[in-house]
Amino acid sequence: MDLGLADRVYVLTGASRGLGFATAEQLVADGARVVLAGRNAERVAAAAQRLGGPERAVGLGADLADADTAERLVALARQHYGRLDGALVSVGGPPPGTASATDDAQWRTSFETVFLGTVRAARTFAAELGAGGSVALVLSSSVRAPLAGLGISNGLRPGLAAVAKELADEHGPRGVRVLSLLPGRILTDRNRELFAATGDPGRARAQAEAAIPLRRLGEPAEFGRVAAFVLSPAAGYLTGVAVPVDGGALRAF
Repeated sequence: MDLGLADRVYVLTGASRGLGFATAEQLVADGARVVLAGRNAERVAAAAQRLGGPERAVGLGADLADADTAERLVALARQHYGRLDGALVSVGGPPPGTASATDDAQWRTSFETVFLGTVRAARTFAAELGAGGSVALVLSSSVRAPLAGLGISNGLRPGLAAVAKELADEHGPRGVRVLSLLPGRILTDRNRELFAATGDPGRARAQAEAAIPLRRLGEPAEFGRVAAFVLSPAAGYLTGVAVPVDGGALRAF
């Protein structure tokens, strides 16, 4: 199936590695061009080079917590490629810990980066897009069911899904789609860190896999293919939804 991605241009945040980079790989493989963002400028530059260099990918070292980051990314896309067709908004996960054991400083910092940074980027990108544009927020399966030991994520992610739904209502009449993606246990550095934090990563991974109907962790490329599809014109009647990519782990349907 032709996803209609040829020569379209997408901004991806948190894209020097993990799910953001996996999505960029799929978009570029189907003919799109991408603008990557991440806090580590050297890592972003290396990721853009791996995707083919300036003809296919450029990067910007930037943090979504900075108020002007989203506007800078829009400007870079238009300056370098002459257009902008969509965006994937992904940020690093907040620190682990239960809700009761997390102090005010951690909540405030995570709100600025994970919540407000995502909202600011999503509303900026959506407002800049024309008919056929799309924005996808990378959230978590914690949108629908709390995850043990991830109190901040459990608190912030559901609110972001609601914001995405409202943005979909607001921008839908202009032909702009907004939706959320809910990754479960994907084999990223983030999940490796969470497994390691338990003190017995092998056991933690085995327990996680046992709770997934497919009995395995997902691969980043599997998430990337879903994300590329929902951003593409092929998913043109898909908006305002939260799409799990979790191997069936969520019990809601």
